[in-house]
Amino acid sequence: MDHGTMPMHHQQSGGATAAVLPLLPLLLCAAGYLLLAHRANRRNPARPWNPWRTVAFTAGLTLLAAALLPPLAPWAHQDFRGHMTQHLLIGMYAPLALVLGAPVTLLLRVLPAARARRVTAVLHSGPARLLTRPAVALLLSTGSLPVLYFTPLYDSVMAEPAGHWLLHAHFLLSGCLFAHSVAGPDPSPARPGVRVRLVCLGCAIAVHAVVAQLMYGGFWVRIHAPVPQVQGGAEIMYYGGDIAELLLAAALVATWRPERRAVVRPAAAPS
Repeated sequence: MDHGTMPMHHQQSGGATAAVLPLLPLLLCAAGYLLLAHRANRRNPARPWNPWRTVAFTAGLTLLAAALLPPLAPWAHQDFRGHMTQHLLIGMYAPLALVLGAPVTLLLRVLPAARARRVTAVLHSGPARLLTRPAVALLLSTGSLPVLYFTPLYDSVMAEPAGHWLLHAHFLLSGCLFAHSVAGPDPSPARPGVRVRLVCLGCAIAVHAVVAQLMYGGFWVRIHAPVPQVQGGAEIMYYGGDIAELLLAAALVATWRPERRAVVRPAAAPS
């Protein structure tokens, strides 16, 4: 046996370990959220944590697990259609579910008053207010698609494992920022009115549609993959993106609360 070659069963076990490695942080996140929800219920039994928030957050972690674990993860490495399915799950569906879980609100309920004030101060800081503006979140999430797919960036990123994980992180974080800025139940001091958020959501729908159509037609595409795979990925982006954005619009309607304006009564005329 060649001592410079790793035995086959060691290679297989190493590959299996790497394949399930993302499961550990997801399980830790789930355990942390459930622990915080339990503490919130014990601290204030009269105002228990909404169980639907827990269901939403758990569903988001489940979607992430489906995207990062077999069989989807190996398929995404071999087929552009798998990559696009993974992209939608990590960048659109999972972020919406995670954001609807209101993790920041849950954290603020559990933290001592002094620490809660520190978290609130971070939320009100300049960088946080900038990143949570819908236009900025739109630029970071949807605006990065032409750069990724119409330049050599996609092939360069996919060639390195570290680049692949950085791309996942970008999809997830930017997707969470956009979902939060449009329809998140967590506090957001810089969140504008519903009209502005609807405009940004409409822009996201338009960009997704245009990028998908250009990709399907083969215009400006810089993806080294067979044409049927690229066209299939474009279809997944077009239809899957529409469904995700409709869900985000529904979340916006569900979480929207009309602003109450003070009614100014005219002064009574002197008698």
